[in-house]
Amino acid sequence: MTILPDVLPQGLRLVFCGTAAGTASAAASAYYAGPGNRFWKTLHEIGLTDRVLMPSEYPLLPSFGIGLTDVEKTQSGDDASLRFTEASARALRERIERAAPAVLCFNGKKAAQVALQRKRVSIGLQDTTWGGTRIFVAPSTSGLATRWWRLEAWEELAREVGVDSGS
Repeated sequence: MTILPDVLPQGLRLVFCGTAAGTASAAASAYYAGPGNRFWKTLHEIGLTDRVLMPSEYPLLPSFGIGLTDVEKTQSGDDASLRFTEASARALRERIERAAPAVLCFNGKKAAQVALQRKRVSIGLQDTTWGGTRIFVAPSTSGLATRWWRLEAWEELAREVGVDSGS
């Protein structure tokens, strides 16, 4: 059973991918619903949305050219409690290649490591693509990842998709 539905219509400029729905997001049936998560605030701050959306408004994101998915669609919780499989990574790649967004951004290194099947990834634009989709890794917006937070990488992402974030 899928925890949160994909938001992956054709023609998006950007799709965000996390590892899996967190506990708060699964309970709220909404992406990035944890009280300490800075995802929605960051989207507005870097100019991807015209206001700070509420997690329950995630279905509005395609109107901004943005989609959402997760590597693991049938589990929820923090990364340490999840079991990732090659099948989940393959299924994600298939979904992304079908939707064909301009850029896929992993929200956090863990999601990128699992999906790209690499032990190490760096923040920023990656040297690989999936079909015609460029791949970017941004620092996680999770409240659990505050120590590694860098808005500058998110501003770089905005520039990559053609938005002047004001920096």
